[in-house]
Amino acid sequence: MSAHILLVDDDTSLLKLLSLRLTSSGYTVTCAESGPDALQLLDDGIDLMLTDLRMEGMDGLELFDQVQKRRPELPVVIITAHGSIPEAVKATQDGVFGFLTKPINREQLLETIESALSGTPSSPEDWCQEIVTRSNMMSELLAQAERVAHSSVSVLVSGASGSGKELLARAIHKASPRRSQPFVAINCGALPEQLLESELFGHVKGAFTGAVSRHQGLFQAADGGTLFLDEIGDMPLPLQVKLLRALQERQIRPVGSTDSVPVDVRLISATHRDLEKAMQENDFREDLYYRLNVVNLRLPPLRERPEDIPLLARYFVERAAARHNSKVKGLSPAALTLLAQMAWPGNVRQLENVVEQVTALSTTPIISEGAIAQALSNQDHVLPTFNDARAEFEQRYLIKVMQITEGNASQAARIAGRNRTDFYKLLNKYDLEPARFKPENGKLKAG
Repeated sequence: MSAHILLVDDDTSLLKLLSLRLTSSGYTVTCAESGPDALQLLDDGIDLMLTDLRMEGMDGLELFDQVQKRRPELPVVIITAHGSIPEAVKATQDGVFGFLTKPINREQLLETIESALSGTPSSPEDWCQEIVTRSNMMSELLAQAERVAHSSVSVLVSGASGSGKELLARAIHKASPRRSQPFVAINCGALPEQLLESELFGHVKGAFTGAVSRHQGLFQAADGGTLFLDEIGDMPLPLQVKLLRALQERQIRPVGSTDSVPVDVRLISATHRDLEKAMQENDFREDLYYRLNVVNLRLPPLRERPEDIPLLARYFVERAAARHNSKVKGLSPAALTLLAQMAWPGNVRQLENVVEQVTALSTTPIISEGAIAQALSNQDHVLPTFNDARAEFEQRYLIKVMQITEGNASQAARIAGRNRTDFYKLLNKYDLEPARFKPENGKLKAG
């Protein structure tokens, strides 16, 4: 027996179109042109509700609230033409199964419906087993991530460097209907503009110097799956335009080619920057921001979930011991206490590096407090990633040159050999206000 879908939309033309699509796919469809009409048709025979968000009178979220009271187990999918809506996050927290954006892609439509009808989401063991936590804050975040995973809406993961943004993106992919297809990741801040464009969209032979053969881009490599764009806030503005066009048209054009290639990817992006601030400063496109930020998931830094530190430390010891030093069995209580007292500015990544270092070098089965203290005192020897190291150098350099010039950004830009506009962008990147460095009563405001 086919599933019975209740379709709700005050746009009769779209209602007819969707009804035909679903009927031709084998579903039984009942149509309603308003929220009150839908409630009249709601009975035990309905397996799924698909409703428009913006409707006269009762909108999709109000309808969902009423359905929750009568049929709390009924999956509800909401259709919206709005690329980013504040209601999206709240609705997913409240239990909306997923969102579909107009124009509705047939494959995405059927994929979302199939996932909603399949029953309960994947168990934690299936999709987020690598995310180690006992934090209530993280549990709420993972519950929200699991709900949005089943739709194809764009997700923006925000959080400090080292907090685990790519790990969360991979987990969302594993919980999604696309789990059997590729997960492809790229750091947008690690490559110059031309190379990044080629990596994303591909290029044809002879497109530029060094293009000796045709190259398939990451959009094509991720076709049918998920593309993860890390540090999206560092993407150059000209490339932001091309990314937006690719997302709107669902097709890409390789560098040097005149032909477009259709692609089907679910996009997850991540950033440690304040994109709203970057948008206000014309450093990030507003239209792209709203396209990417349909649902925002904020990863808390490790200092906001200290209860996870001992749990993560034990997990990292176990994993490092399997790789480097099998005789290590764990950490002493004093070592765990010391770890829990640290602020961890480098977040989970820094904790993992420290634990891996002491595990590899340990000569005893139990890692002592002294070994941890030594590793923490030698943090300069814990090798960061290239991007983290560059960011740290940039920030320290900017602070120094602004201190020297007492907050004169124009003079500082000349010393740094950068034009004034680029220099201000760098200051904004690290939230360094020139006023911080101005003399005040003969003393600097910032030391």
